[in-house]
Amino acid sequence: MSSLGRRVSRRLRPVVRRPDGVRAEHPALEQLPEWPLRTVAVLATVDPAPFAIPVSAPVRAGDRSILIALERNRGSLARLRRRPEVALAVLAGGNVAFTARGHASVVEEHLAAMPDYAAVAIEVEQVDDHRQPAFEVDSGIGRRWLDDDEQSALGERVKELQELADWRSRRRGE
Repeated sequence: MSSLGRRVSRRLRPVVRRPDGVRAEHPALEQLPEWPLRTVAVLATVDPAPFAIPVSAPVRAGDRSILIALERNRGSLARLRRRPEVALAVLAGGNVAFTARGHASVVEEHLAAMPDYAAVAIEVEQVDDHRQPAFEVDSGIGRRWLDDDEQSALGERVKELQELADWRSRRRGE
């Protein structure tokens, strides 16, 4: 890259100074962006060390809320019950690249369609924008289904999360 290109690139990348004096190159977004329904994201929990797992099809449930389904016997569900601080990293087509940080809580112990799964709401406090001026994210994590029943089950969980998101939105008057 030419020196002009580096200067322009630096100018396009906002620098945010945090109270602790550390420079962060990722600005905060005011609200969650939209992302494709079939997105695979990465959920990070802590207790006391960080753990990260892929989660399928997180549902945008408002400007600052996300719903996910977690299998009830997952360690991540137990960890977020003890320490609700979580981060969800999303990289998807359409240049979607962000991490949503906030607090998670179980809002439905058993999904009606899949009782082995719980619905978890992430109330987002911070949205870190990871888009870069040098490139665009043109696709997220891809997958090829090998088990039709599992694909169908995911569809049922997502449908229930979307209905829950709609209900929560109506309740909040959005």
